[in-house]
Amino acid sequence: MAVNTTRPASSRTASVGDARPRKETGGSRSRAAVRYGVLLIGAFVFLFPFYYMLIGSLQAEPDSSPSGAFPAPGNLTVANYSEIDRAIDLVQSLINSGIFTGGVILCTVVFGLLAGYALAQLEFRGRGVLFNTMLLVQVVPFQLLTVPLYVLIVRDYGLADNHLGMILPYAINSTAVFIFRQYFLQLPRELFDAARIDGAGELTILVRVAVPLVKPALLTAVLLTFIGPWNEFLWPFLITKQADMQPLAVSLANYMSNVAARAANPYGAILAGACVLAAPAVALFLIFQRRFVSSNLGSSVKG
Repeated sequence: MAVNTTRPASSRTASVGDARPRKETGGSRSRAAVRYGVLLIGAFVFLFPFYYMLIGSLQAEPDSSPSGAFPAPGNLTVANYSEIDRAIDLVQSLINSGIFTGGVILCTVVFGLLAGYALAQLEFRGRGVLFNTMLLVQVVPFQLLTVPLYVLIVRDYGLADNHLGMILPYAINSTAVFIFRQYFLQLPRELFDAARIDGAGELTILVRVAVPLVKPALLTAVLLTFIGPWNEFLWPFLITKQADMQPLAVSLANYMSNVAARAANPYGAILAGACVLAAPAVALFLIFQRRFVSSNLGSSVKG
């Protein structure tokens, strides 16, 4: 007996109609509008201090009233930045900050990758104790170590008035080691086993196999490491009193505490210094923010 498997025309029509995209209802549009409104308010609250800092640094005459956030065009000038440049050598201070921060980032990335890979992928006695000790170090404030580090660097190593003396205390960042370890633990072990079977050494595996797969962790560690030494003013100030060796944060701190009060617009000068110090960090984040995505860690494993 033949069975009729053809569906009625009405049924086919209904199926086709169901496949069409449904129009948004008034309720869903309202919820979307509320979400976007909340996000816009949050973005405004977050960005307004940066906006006020920039506008305040450009004002010729200080205006502490609410209308100061929207000054007249005639009250905008770059005289506050010129005042800073006359008081301190901005170019030399930026170069010193670049040497200090760049050295710290290089040491952090190299030692962090090596230590993170060893703690994640290598089997050796005492690995757990070493990792727990590293976590314990993170809870110790750096300020508690300032005095013994100062004695060690200046008296024992003789690195006063030296960029190396500024870099060494920050050369190993336990936070970066932790970030790299956690990412290396997510990598499939089959990748490393296959590379070892092919005769690759551990350093080759780290450089050619592991590092390309953990670029988000690498960029995160670079950004987090950059913020610390770039804004640090206490330790470089202790190491050197020479103005031509001090990073930008130290020069600006000295300027704000000793010179800014005598400027024509003290508040504008202080805000201009804050803008100069914050600009590189903001620029670095804007460059890297598109790359803060998770990579497909299992894409190289077949099956």
